[in-house]
Amino acid sequence: MTSTAANNRPFGADARLGDPYAASEEERLARLQDLLQGVPHVMDILMAVLDVSLPDAWLVSGGIYQTVWNILTNRPLFHGIKDFDVIYFDGTDLSYAAEDSVISKVNAALPQLTNLLEVRNQARVHLWYEERFGRPYRPLDCSMDALTTYAARTHAVAARLGPDGGIVLHAPFGLANLFGMRLVPNHALNNRETYEEKAERMKRLWPELEIVPWTATG
Repeated sequence: MTSTAANNRPFGADARLGDPYAASEEERLARLQDLLQGVPHVMDILMAVLDVSLPDAWLVSGGIYQTVWNILTNRPLFHGIKDFDVIYFDGTDLSYAAEDSVISKVNAALPQLTNLLEVRNQARVHLWYEERFGRPYRPLDCSMDALTTYAARTHAVAARLGPDGGIVLHAPFGLANLFGMRLVPNHALNNRETYEEKAERMKRLWPELEIVPWTATG
């Protein structure tokens, strides 16, 4: 895959947030909090996850960064979003039955979004990952450990509500690529096929997106 730069990137006042040197990470975090607070269904998910009281639970990945891309490019909020990934970490019961029970609880709390929710216990991902993807996956230590394994650094973003009701964010690789609409590979795992498949789909949905090739270094 060759690098593809965007020709038309109408990001308005948020354009500088995509430049690692033009804004601070604190500014990007504050702006992301503001954007998410203005999206009712995202706030519904965050509130439901808090109410269900799942351990180490977060909304992650596409439901966040794709929502932001839609706002930046003036598209409908649900444009291109396949699912809203809710992750949690419960090492006390690694059975599918326990995970399925949690899935049912979250679905019941968000009936209007049931078809778009994907809820997964990160403590048991290593039990099924190799059979599904053909390569081993180490046991994780916590939910945020999972973000370091995503195929794209851009995807590694998580949100939840804190005790005071404010949005807590975690982005191990920062948020400049999210706001800059750059898809940047993460070489922690051999995820090239996954990365390039996702990149192709996302470029169709968000033509403004810049794709950094898997083979890029740095």
